[in-house]
Amino acid sequence: MKRFLIVVMGFSFAGCATLTEDAMDPVALSFSDGSAGDCRLSNKRGVWQADIPSVVSVRKSDDDLKYECNTKDGREAFGSLESKMGAKIVASAVFIDFGITDAITDKHRDYADSFVIPVPPREDASQDVATPGSSEKRIATSERNSVYSQLEDLNSLKERGIITEEEFDVEKKRLLAGE
Repeated sequence: MKRFLIVVMGFSFAGCATLTEDAMDPVALSFSDGSAGDCRLSNKRGVWQADIPSVVSVRKSDDDLKYECNTKDGREAFGSLESKMGAKIVASAVFIDFGITDAITDKHRDYADSFVIPVPPREDASQDVATPGSSEKRIATSERNSVYSQLEDLNSLKERGIITEEEFDVEKKRLLAGE
């Protein structure tokens, strides 16, 4: 019986090692309009520079992966990718270590496999030419950019914990409804 317990415990601890995940997480990044550019990615575990579109290998962390991007034509995009709990951490609890190994190293966390970075629309030079309806197009583009900017500001407030998710949703609906 004693040998049986030793064998079972040996397999339990061996099982823990197989559940430990890689520290790096590949993330495929692209811009919403298909343009090219570059991004600076960061979390508490490191900083990475990446050409977009590409697949970037980033260090897993329990904090969000922040991005600061520029398209080739000079448009900017800022935001973050949420860090989520991986499914293997639950299985790790069955093998006695209760996820401690991965929890300490943040290896139990994951970012999205792919992410499309929203970028503001291009300012088209042809809109400056006086054509029928061109002033209406400029106003509509300006209003879209304003709403986009306000949504980014609102998201920033939510990410910093200044407003709640519910307050964010209410304000987002109001902005998108044009109120």
